[in-house]
Amino acid sequence: MSVVIPAWNEAPLIADAIRNANLIGDEVIVVDADSPDGTGNLAARERATVIQAPKGRGPQLRAGAAAAQGDVLLFLHADARLPATARTAILDQLEDSAVVGGGFYIRFLPQSWFTRILEPSNDLRRRITKAYYGDTGIFIRKSVYQELGGHRPWPVMHDFEFSRRMEQVGRCVYIRTPCIWASARRFRAREIRTLFTWLLIQSLYRLGVSPHLLGRLYPDVRASDNELFLSEVRKQTGFG
Repeated sequence: MSVVIPAWNEAPLIADAIRNANLIGDEVIVVDADSPDGTGNLAARERATVIQAPKGRGPQLRAGAAAAQGDVLLFLHADARLPATARTAILDQLEDSAVVGGGFYIRFLPQSWFTRILEPSNDLRRRITKAYYGDTGIFIRKSVYQELGGHRPWPVMHDFEFSRRMEQVGRCVYIRTPCIWASARRFRAREIRTLFTWLLIQSLYRLGVSPHLLGRLYPDVRASDNELFLSEVRKQTGFG
């Protein structure tokens, strides 16, 4: 299993992310976008495979998947954590040859009134639309990923679009236990604004607006609440 982590300016989180990914994968690939904060150098110190790609999760995920040696790809964000039991959960599901991939039920830390609404809303949306985002820990057989042509090289909506294609080619599983824990840093003190922005991006995408233009609307949040997230996630997973 290869774990692919796209990263840009994630110096406060990248070492912890790699150590967590090493509990799950047989190799960890960090795809840096020439981060000025030294993310790539920190990742190399953790003995991850570090490659460079143009900034944008779509291009970075494509580059990481192309470099991966594993038969299974797991895409993790630098601000998301899975417990070690996720490895067994994934491999057990892939024992069924009809399963092509899937993802995890997502929870956010630190928790707030907004995340307590967001979590079940995300759950309902996934069940209805069969589409989901990269922070849910998408995993897939590498052979299927290649057949699908991988992620589109887009800054936003690449994961949403990819998940819909993945759902069309085979059975995808939704693992609820264990769940994936993601940072709520993008929401902190900007809950309503973030929700409005995402609704706007999704609506414009469905109307045919280019994801490259929509990427300009996406809030680029990197450096807030990292220590609080790490502290909270240790309580939930026992990792760190």
